[in-house]
Amino acid sequence: MVLGLGAALGAAVLFGIAAILQAVGSRRVPTSSELDPRRLAAFVGALLRQPAFLGALALNLAGFGLHFVALRLLPLYLAQAGIAASLVVTALLATRLMSDQLSAIEWSAVIGVCVGLGLLAVSAGDAGDSARHHGLTIGLIIGLVCIAVLGGLLSRSKHGIATALLGLLAGLGYAGVAISARLLQDGSVSDLLSGPTTYTLPVSGALAFVLYSLALQRGSVTLATTPMIALQTITPAAVGVFLLGDKVRSGWTLGAVAGFVVTAIGALILVRFESVKDPEPQVPAENLH
Repeated sequence: MVLGLGAALGAAVLFGIAAILQAVGSRRVPTSSELDPRRLAAFVGALLRQPAFLGALALNLAGFGLHFVALRLLPLYLAQAGIAASLVVTALLATRLMSDQLSAIEWSAVIGVCVGLGLLAVSAGDAGDSARHHGLTIGLIIGLVCIAVLGGLLSRSKHGIATALLGLLAGLGYAGVAISARLLQDGSVSDLLSGPTTYTLPVSGALAFVLYSLALQRGSVTLATTPMIALQTITPAAVGVFLLGDKVRSGWTLGAVAGFVVTAIGALILVRFESVKDPEPQVPAENLH
């Protein structure tokens, strides 16, 4: 439990720093970018030419390594709530590096997230067994296809609602990462390579990362991140409790619910501190071609 919680909080630190870098790098790529197979290579190439984006990618990969440890050792609701603490990291960095000031409400949100995570840690029981769940695996594959198709359609729009919906789809993609990590089979390398969740995990992560980058281009970071955090936290938590056998300590059900709610509310308040203004003008769209 202690190792898993430490890994989740370590991942939160890395994700919190990466969020600011990803916003800066994504906004230096033209908003004409789309999740279109014909333009995807150019879009990814443009992102990879941004040093801030490369930094975000490296931090996200390192963070995922720690997150993976947490996902294998903790109930999904605790592992995902721990990742929501990345917003606390972002808020605190913003006050030091970006001259942002926290109001009394926002400091209360920081404390609330810490208290909520404490309640979740105390009330968490054993994680359910990582066993084959064919129905859930099929659902993951179908969900990925739907997310990709909807993401491609939404990426053609620059309307504000597209920002929120792309963030929502990114959250579902990151939820797929968490669920896939729990469904990975222990055993030989051949068993691992033969399991479909070995492939849904990286595909989910890559798709979510691109969708979040597209969302960050089109509107405020607040609008993009709020639905992402909500979906990537709530969806795996529900799957873990109702389908994968994650447990709550006896007599601590209300404590777990209260901790989850307080953490979610605090995270949503703090999400506005991910707003980053790009000081440089965007490059012309034709530079992508």
